[in-house]
This record gives sequence, C-alpha cells and structure tokens, in this order.
Amino acid sequence: MNRRNFIKTAAAVTAGFYLNPVEIFGGKVMAAENLKWWQRTIVYQIYPKSFADTTGSGTGDLNGITAHLDYLKKLGVGAIWLTPVYPSPMVDNGYDISDYTAIDPAYGTMADFDRLISEGKKRGIKIVMDLVYNHSSDKHAWFLESKSSRNNPKADWYIWRDAKADGSAPTNWRSIFGGSAWTWCEERGQFYLHTFAKEQPDLNWENPAVRQALYDAANFWLDKGVGGFRIDAITYIKKPAEFVDGAPDGKDGLSHIHPLTANTRGILDFLHEFKRKVFDGHDIFTVGEANGVAADELNQWVGANGVFDMLFEFSHVLLPLKNGEIFCRPTPWKLTELKKALSDSQAATRTNGWCPVFFENHDRPRCVNYFFPKDANPVDAAKAMAAILLTLRGTPFIYEGQELGCTNVAWDSIDAYNDISSHAQYEFALNEGYTPEQALEFVHFFSRDNARTPMQWNDKKNAGFSSGTPWLPVNENFKTLNAAAEEKNSDSVLAWYRKLAKFRATHEELISGDFELLLPDDENIFAFSRTLGSKSITTVVNFSTKNIPLPAEFHGKKILIGRKSEDLKPLEIKFFG
Repeated sequence: MNRRNFIKTAAAVTAGFYLNPVEIFGGKVMAAENLKWWQRTIVYQIYPKSFADTTGSGTGDLNGITAHLDYLKKLGVGAIWLTPVYPSPMVDNGYDISDYTAIDPAYGTMADFDRLISEGKKRGIKIVMDLVYNHSSDKHAWFLESKSSRNNPKADWYIWRDAKADGSAPTNWRSIFGGSAWTWCEERGQFYLHTFAKEQPDLNWENPAVRQALYDAANFWLDKGVGGFRIDAITYIKKPAEFVDGAPDGKDGLSHIHPLTANTRGILDFLHEFKRKVFDGHDIFTVGEANGVAADELNQWVGANGVFDMLFEFSHVLLPLKNGEIFCRPTPWKLTELKKALSDSQAATRTNGWCPVFFENHDRPRCVNYFFPKDANPVDAAKAMAAILLTLRGTPFIYEGQELGCTNVAWDSIDAYNDISSHAQYEFALNEGYTPEQALEFVHFFSRDNARTPMQWNDKKNAGFSSGTPWLPVNENFKTLNAAAEEKNSDSVLAWYRKLAKFRATHEELISGDFELLLPDDENIFAFSRTLGSKSITTVVNFSTKNIPLPAEFHGKKILIGRKSEDLKPLEIKFFG
C-alpha cells in the first residue's frame, strides 16, 4: 500500500518578532518599520475544549482562555489561534460546523467572545479564528435544505451525484477518516461527497452563492476584530472536472481521496477571489493548511503574488509516515531527513515569505514522543525541540501544553479514545491484518487525542482544568507535570520557553537573519546559524541520547547559552554568538 501523497504539503510564511533596524530577505533589505504586527510575534494555538473550564461542564470555554491571557503574555505570545468554537454537533470536535457566525453554547456566548477580544487587545494579543470551508456539518441549515429535494434553492450547495448503474457509489474514493467518501441520501435519491466524515458534507465551491456566503461569514468575524484566520483543509475545495475511480490501495478496494482531489487545477482562482473579498485591506494574517502544494508552486500560494501570508508545511512532521502508512505502523527516519525537510522549507521561502515553525498541533502527537526514542529524557527532549522552534527563521507556533513538555497518552482500549480518526485508524489496521494489540499500539503513537487531553494547570483535581468530569481523561502524569509546578522550577520546560522567547525578542538576528544549515550529514547534531550583517547566532543541539564530542568548528566560540565544554551531553543545547 502506497500513500506517499497523503497529507503532503509545502510551506511558506512571513513572520518575526520585535526588532529595530532592518530585515533581510534573500539579500533584499526591508526597513523593520515596514513589518506587520504578525511578523513580530509568537502564535499560541489553543484547543478550547481542552484548555480551561470555568463552569464545571467538563468542556473548556472562552472565559477559561481569557483567565489565562497573562500566562500567555509571559510566553511572548501576540496571537492566539483558536480551533473552531462555532456551533457544532462535535462529530469531529468542532470541525463540523452548523453555524459559521455564532458561538457554540458549550464555549460560552458572543459576549464572552467579545470580552476575549477586548482583554487580549489590552495585552497585545490578537485572536485568530479557524475557518473550515471545505465542508460543513450535515446539521447545517444549508445542508438540511440541500438534501430535501433536487430543486430547492440550495440544491447545488453541496456535491451530489447519482449512483453507478449497479447502485454503488459514484467512485471508489476512500475518505480521510476511512470508508467510502460517498453517503447515500434517501430524500434526494443521490450520493453526497465528504472528504472527511459522512457528517461533514463537502460544499460546492463552483456555486458563486456558496462562496459569497462563506466570504460573508469570514467578514462577520473581521468586523468583530479578529486578527486573522487559519484556513482548514483548503486544498480540497476545488474538485476535478470528472470524477473517476482511483487504483485500489487497500484490502477494502477503495482509493484514498487525497491524491485524486487535492490541489486541483483552478483552485487558485477561487482563492484569489477569497483574498480580494475578505483578506485585502485588513491588518490581519492568514495561514493555510494546504495539503498537496508542491515546492515549485509556493510562489503562487504565498508571498508577493500569492494568496496567504503563511502556509503550513508538513513534510518534517510526516517523516514517520514517509511510506504513507498513516493508519498502520510508523516508519524509521533519520535526523538528516528532519534537518533537510526543515531547511528545504527555509530555502524555498528565503526570498518570498518565510516559514511558520511548528512541531505540534491539534492533529499531531506530542513531539517528545514523536521525534525521540523511548529512552530519551522527556524534559530534555522538550527543551531541544523548543531550541529549534524558537531560533529557526519564521513565526513560532506553540501548541497548548507544548511549553510544559506534555506527553502522549496510552489508554488500554480503543473505546477510551474520542478521536474519530483514531477509530478509523484502528479499524483499518485490523482490516489490513494487524492484531488488536498492534492496532492499538499504532493508535497510541498517532492518535490526535494525544494532543487533546486537558491542559495540565496544577496537581489538583483534573489537573485544575475542570471541577467537573473532563470530556477527555487528563494525562495521568499531571501530578508532576503541570504549569504550577513548572512556574516554581527555574529549570523547567516552561522556564526554558520563557527564556528563549526573551532571547529571541532581544536578538535581532533570530528574527530577520538569514538561515544556514550546518553539519547537514551529521546524524547526531542539529546545527544552524542565523546571520544578520556582522551578527550571528548558532544553535547546536545534540539530538542523540549519548555523549558526543563538540565538533571542532565550535571550539573557542563564545557561548551565549549552555555549558562551556567540548562535549555534548544527550539532548544538550548550546547557543554560540
């Protein structure tokens, strides 16, 4: 089974922090005063359902976020990306939206949202919304009307097709969450397409009325004062002119939908219209989740002639999936591959934007478990990733709990998992011939629930997340791994993140300096320099779990942070200046 193309992207961004004199893009000098606010900050991603519950409902809420704004300010955060807080049946935890211009009561009220915007503004923190425009919920009023008949006003707001002559689905496409990407609707006597779950029918972007309704919804939030948008699964909005079967790639006889529909020719016409009608003229930033964009297409998506300010690039976080076995076993990878993936993104955006730097999000496992062997010290591993995150060229995106060094969970039954994709992963692995124990092991490694367990604020009941029963179990290590304990420990992961945020903010070369990968063939050391004029800072991290000699080229150099020694302990970090 080859899924080499599954969730493959390319990236670009423009970003930064607080600087003074100049910024250099590939030798072109830009006055720092011309930089926009979103080029001067750290972004913190919040999964609202799991961040902080103020009502005892077991679900995090908007007021919980407002209550912790000062905590985020200490991290140097200037923007918060919220995963969806719109009304939703929660089949996919909010990525199935039933109303694009309201707040789900589980998260609070519109007044609570307005207060979050206001309190964030007082602290120099803007709120960034998540737009899910490839699909809606099947409970959205648009879909309820669309499915009611073949001649209603919204009949073509979604993608409907007749069955094949034998009554089967229009194509053999497998959805991203498993099973057929087509579901039969009795009312219309037709199938509808869903790239993801059957409860997430794809919108028909070919209909101008659909596009305008989505633009109107985005402008509603701009009028509220949001600082930008992250746009979900955007490369799927344009469907091919003809729907044809793909080559089966699993025992179910289906073909994965991604390579058959992602980044279809003509998509940029839609996106430029989107930009003209929503983004242009507003002091915001936009970042697209753009699976399927090739490196040589980047200049069409970002930068001077592009659509978005930033584009998430996933090649570095998909290394354990490089053989495409998203639902099965992880594959071995090397440090040189990680370095190449990151440096390729840096190079591709050197003269036209730059990268959003991230290692975790709501869809990824925790990086200390994902990128390091089981015998690695998790605290040291978390600090090593932070050193890379906060000194690479680009905007750092910190995911909630990453600044604490939060880790994966390993529940003993698939029934304990909430994530719809984990259940699909488990079933797919069983169908491919793996044992239940093996299938559960794959879930332990890949599950999105690893990143969605409640935030660990203290060692009290439910980690201080909620006085009620949390919607998802708290990680059992919260007694020792929590924000309150790390606040008191000057050597904690949280203290390290705060130190690096200040280090970044006070060293202009870490904002606007050029990037150069060092020791590209070394399988133990990740090293790179950031240079601006005569100033340079070099980051050196021992990614191995063994003592190794410090390369001779670093002997005698001034150490800004780290031990003054000619060796590198396991996961040790040094900054040279």
